[in-house]
Amino acid sequence: MMSDNPNDKCIGGRIAGYLPLIQATDGLTLSQICALSGLEPTTIQNWIKRGYVPHPVGKKYHERHLARILLIARLRESMQIDRIGALLHYVNGDTDDESDDVISEGALYDLFCEITEALGGRQAVDQIGETVSAIVIQRIGQNASPKLTEALHMMALTEMASQRKREADALFQRCIQES
Repeated sequence: MMSDNPNDKCIGGRIAGYLPLIQATDGLTLSQICALSGLEPTTIQNWIKRGYVPHPVGKKYHERHLARILLIARLRESMQIDRIGALLHYVNGDTDDESDDVISEGALYDLFCEITEALGGRQAVDQIGETVSAIVIQRIGQNASPKLTEALHMMALTEMASQRKREADALFQRCIQES
């Protein structure tokens, strides 16, 4: 069952949907990235300064920037920012070096969105790994990097933890209002 909570959806939609805009404008501005992500400029600039997001190219943000920002924004509710940075580094290495990437940042975000949508927030924890593996094999193939599958499994678990936290918070609010 898919949740109607907007927080359960991929922020800003899939990266592939933004490629025509990014290409037509030769990159997005910081204000456009903020509008798409709902984040403050200082938050994004801090993530760049700390090495979690690649440096913009001539003050322009491209697919990899947007995808990384949206991934971090999505995961930070239930995972510490330094762990998110380490997880993304585990998959794609240095943020400013695309040559060591296992998968493009945009493809990683879109794959994460597909997995979380397939899980629908209600799958048993012991089935998450199977779902992740099946989707990775379907989209990437049998030779997909084990790092990618492991990272997406961790991201899916983090997303489910975020959903459970929101549910617990809503239940808490109802209980408090009833008393």
